Amino acid sequence: MPRPTEGHILPDVLRPGLRLVFCGTAAGKRSAAERAYYAHPGNMFWRALFEVGLTPRQLAPTEFLLLPDYGIGLTDLAKRHAGNDNELPQDAFEVPALIAKIERHAPRMLAFTSKHAARALLDRAVNYGLQDNTIAGTQLFVLPSPSGQARGHWSLAPWQALSDSVRRL
Repeated sequence: MPRPTEGHILPDVLRPGLRLVFCGTAAGKRSAAERAYYAHPGNMFWRALFEVGLTPRQLAPTEFLLLPDYGIGLTDLAKRHAGNDNELPQDAFEVPALIAKIERHAPRMLAFTSKHAARALLDRAVNYGLQDNTIAGTQLFVLPSPSGQARGHWSLAPWQALSDSVRRL
């Protein structure tokens, strides 16, 4: 497994030519402890990827490094902090660094796995779905959080819309 950049909780999984990059706010405590994205058993991320056809099978969190084989990458806005959104310091989000990564790697789409993450970048209220903004030609998409703590807001429909959009790219 690649080592995270110094101080990063989880390594970025990025390379040029990806169809889709998912961006969360920060690694959860379980993900930080296991050094794997979306590792809590109650998190719907890996199940959603499979159910909407973005991966051919349901991957385990420890298999996150396989995602580029499916044209998918991963990153977070807060690379040096772990925990729930309400536990993060106000300066945790590294928006300029995220923009630079997206400009450098140029995925076709960047999907935020929460409205909170998208609001931090866009500095405005957002709705689920495709956004009008882009980053250097990369389309932006907002999803409901797959976290078990956000279950009251969970819907697979925006994830299916994302998958459909990615197929059309």
